[in-house]
Amino acid sequence: LPAVHLQESTLKELTQVAPAVKEMSRNSTQVNEATPTATLGTTAKSKLGVAESVGQGDQEAEEKSKLEKESEYEDESNSPSDKETGFGEHHHLHLSSCHECLQLENSTIESVRFASAEDIPELSDHCNSKLDENGGDCLATGIKRVNLAGKPPNVLIYVGSETAKVEFDQVKSILLECIDADNYTIYQLHEEQVLKDPWIDNAMLLIIATEEPISDKNQEQFVKFLSKGGKILGFSSSFTFGGIQIKRKDKLKKTVHELVVSKTDSTEVKLNLLISGCIFEVKKESNSKVKPLSHLNNADKDTVIVHLPYGDNGGEAILSQVHLELDISSVDFQTEEDFNLLKMSNTKRYEVLKEILVSLGLSCELSEIPPLTPIYLLSSDEEIHLAFLKWLEENVNAEGLIESSKVSLKFVSSCESKMETTPSLMSVITEMGNFSSEHFSLEMYQQNLQTKKLGKILLFTEVTTTTMNLLDGLMFKLPEEMGLIAIAVRQTQGKGRGGNVWLSPMGCALSTLHITVPLHSNLGQRIPFIQHLVSLAMVESVRSIPGYEDIELRVKWPNDIYYSDLMKLGGVLVTSTLIETTFHILIGFGFNVNNSNPTICINDLITKFNKEEGTKLKPLTADCLIARTVTVLERLIDIFQEKGPNGVLPRYYKYWIHSGKQVHLYNEEGPIAWIVGIDDYGFLQVHEEGKGVESVHPDGNSFDMLRNLIIPKH
Repeated sequence: LPAVHLQESTLKELTQVAPAVKEMSRNSTQVNEATPTATLGTTAKSKLGVAESVGQGDQEAEEKSKLEKESEYEDESNSPSDKETGFGEHHHLHLSSCHECLQLENSTIESVRFASAEDIPELSDHCNSKLDENGGDCLATGIKRVNLAGKPPNVLIYVGSETAKVEFDQVKSILLECIDADNYTIYQLHEEQVLKDPWIDNAMLLIIATEEPISDKNQEQFVKFLSKGGKILGFSSSFTFGGIQIKRKDKLKKTVHELVVSKTDSTEVKLNLLISGCIFEVKKESNSKVKPLSHLNNADKDTVIVHLPYGDNGGEAILSQVHLELDISSVDFQTEEDFNLLKMSNTKRYEVLKEILVSLGLSCELSEIPPLTPIYLLSSDEEIHLAFLKWLEENVNAEGLIESSKVSLKFVSSCESKMETTPSLMSVITEMGNFSSEHFSLEMYQQNLQTKKLGKILLFTEVTTTTMNLLDGLMFKLPEEMGLIAIAVRQTQGKGRGGNVWLSPMGCALSTLHITVPLHSNLGQRIPFIQHLVSLAMVESVRSIPGYEDIELRVKWPNDIYYSDLMKLGGVLVTSTLIETTFHILIGFGFNVNNSNPTICINDLITKFNKEEGTKLKPLTADCLIARTVTVLERLIDIFQEKGPNGVLPRYYKYWIHSGKQVHLYNEEGPIAWIVGIDDYGFLQVHEEGKGVESVHPDGNSFDMLRNLIIPKH
């Protein structure tokens, strides 16, 4: 988080400062903060894709060595490329810690291809039609040999018995969030296919993810695969070879434990994961080249991840007795502490898993970013919609354009095949009748929007650069009663520090709202308070729902949304422009609603609450929460304009995480002060012993807005 000076007398835009540190992992998406008198950032990225398994094959087809691809990606956007940095790296809305923001500072979107589309085997019509009937005859009946340097980009997952479909789906899901689905094809290796030769020569990676005993014949096949240069990744399996053996430690089984992982750059990372209940031991008589990669942080330093080379053809295996493949939704956590430990380690889990996959030869580069999509003009009120169309007729130019230095909008009545959508020119479809989206329900939005004017006119799109730009050409011209809001499912250039761009995720609530505030009003004289009101509205959008009052969603000063005081879930970016005596304010806000990985989301908290309390609260959706946030915000603004800060501060303090917390003034060795609240202008108030209560500002250099606070000169 960039730190900034908050000054009472000015409305300067944020100067973002902070050293850039190269990104280690795709696993975080950043919510950047920027706060002058108004400010903070939220952006994001992510990828969810699914490849179908391929079933059993006919014995008679063993001679055909082709692997027919059956890869029905359920990428929610019908685009294979909502991935971000690294392997298929998808940045999810970054909600972990300011330290991780620092690590992610230099992340930029690139597109690096490992294999061309022609390299990826296609599934024949014959094979496709039979797949559902007999479990998929394609894997054994024919494996397509691909002329690449090395093995074809096929990844096989072996989960043992045929009843283990859930386990296969779990492994496939995490894998597709780590690698580029455009460059690799994922199949299930069924039990009856193991002893058939074609797969051995036509897969680059075999993942063994079963705790079931592995038969001697299967063991031989897996070792044969290694002898031909294959790579194996074991997840809590009984597969071993060479100089190691597995030792069971029942007291560790299904416990959450801290482990230390050695990275390729010789650094170490500590994280908490679920332990299988087994550890590795090196046989005393062994001369093998076993390399321990991770051990438990306990007295015995039990080894839980190892690397073993095999043969002279480059075969190697990385075997793990910790559940790198399982996220919190797949883990039967026993305590709240286990939940917190696993969630707080989730970003590092992705980091470690991705480094393992890279070391086994998989490409972790980005796929293409998804293409931009047209914008739909929507409204929750038909009368306002018609009024807006009438206003448009009088304000567009001869080409139907509303021009802006950031992005020009071309208004068209219906979707046309040749519509142009670029970062600087986007088409807006004004006819609502044909609108549909699997990611956004206008009806749900309408049901939850209870405002007088805010959020009435929507610009909705599946994929855009950043919602902060969409309203630029409209907000100064549009009548005040037509409240504008831009909503996107994903952003390809979400606002980041230092010009960084971010690919935002499925499952986030991402929007930019336009409001106007008179200069000579309670809020107009205290513009920094807007970010606090928005943060409070985001929290109350959830916690004001009957039954959801105790969901642990909280406010962190000045503009973050947190799970308890542990992990970030969202944030706010505010920019303001004063024209004559009116502030035109754009409020960008975003929070994780349904994107559990790589950090945490609101529906994770609901699932946790249901388990602990025996309730059956339903998961929430982005369309619902955006509408509720706007509704609550309008009411908070009305209260603030009438009563000033004291009208909203009791509600704000109810949810904030800072009461009684300590901070250092000036620097990390500076005097300690206790946070007591915020003043009438939204600045933090602290009590330093012997000096009373004073307002403080961030020092302008720290990522964490609560570090190194300074007392400004008066």
